[in-house]
Amino acid sequence: MLSRVANSIYWANRYVERAENVSRFVDVNLNLLLDTPMGTMQQWEPLVVTTGDQALFKERYGEATAENVLKFLTFDAEYPNSIRSCVKLARENARSVREIISSEMWEQLNEFYLQVEDAAKSMDMSKLYAFYPEVKNASHMFAGVMNATMSHNEGWHFGLLGRYLERADKTARILDVKYFILLPSLAAVGSPLDNLQWIALLRSASAYEMYSKCQHMINPRGVVDFLVLNPEFPRSIRCCILEAEKSLHKISGTPAGSWRLSSERRLGKLRSHLEYITLEEIFEIGLHEVLDRLQDDLNHVGSAITENFFGLPVLA
Repeated sequence: MLSRVANSIYWANRYVERAENVSRFVDVNLNLLLDTPMGTMQQWEPLVVTTGDQALFKERYGEATAENVLKFLTFDAEYPNSIRSCVKLARENARSVREIISSEMWEQLNEFYLQVEDAAKSMDMSKLYAFYPEVKNASHMFAGVMNATMSHNEGWHFGLLGRYLERADKTARILDVKYFILLPSLAAVGSPLDNLQWIALLRSASAYEMYSKCQHMINPRGVVDFLVLNPEFPRSIRCCILEAEKSLHKISGTPAGSWRLSSERRLGKLRSHLEYITLEEIFEIGLHEVLDRLQDDLNHVGSAITENFFGLPVLA
């Protein structure tokens, strides 16, 4: 497969997944605002801080009001990680490989793009509560159409690789918002407000129902165990890494448990780390520190994949 084609399929999937996860990310705060007393949870700047783009936001918008943050993360065409920009970039990548992907994939992604552009033109902030679930559904539709209509060959595996790496990163970021930035005072731990925050976080990852089937109580340790270490839930970090590694080995042809490329070595080390680390070790080290390291490791994996397969220079 041409590196150009592989690159476009990989990034089309990453951008669709990123758009979905930004919508989930913002949804955490919106759901909390619905469930908490007025003024109790008016924290918007942490959402920008967690994206790593605080300086850009301050330069463009100044104060982190609800309206400014929502515009920045949702509709800002000049911010490359907004939902609008991600869907546009996904569509551009898909357009360049229309002869490789199925027509149904292109049609679904094009419809997704038009849907987001219509919402951006109206810029009706009162409709955002309905808009974010629509973004998530459109992303699910694209993934389903790709699985049902594209040959499960090298290109398909590049798509899965991009999707799962992006999902692992964003699950870590969503969890970090709650535990590190939105963490209540010690007096509030275990309070109704604290529990509401954990429930909102689980719902933002579509994890509340599955969590409830295996855990009887909402508590930080149980949520972290489920979203970080569970090998079966498809949005947990460990499950995403397991699936990404399977696709990487299918692409390279290297047997599982061995490595030939730097990307395989980095991803294998990350998978092994998640298989052997315990919940006690995570909290002993510090959850924020563990999640921060995970995000760094995922960035290194992405850089290695670019270097190994796409033949593009990796920026330091």
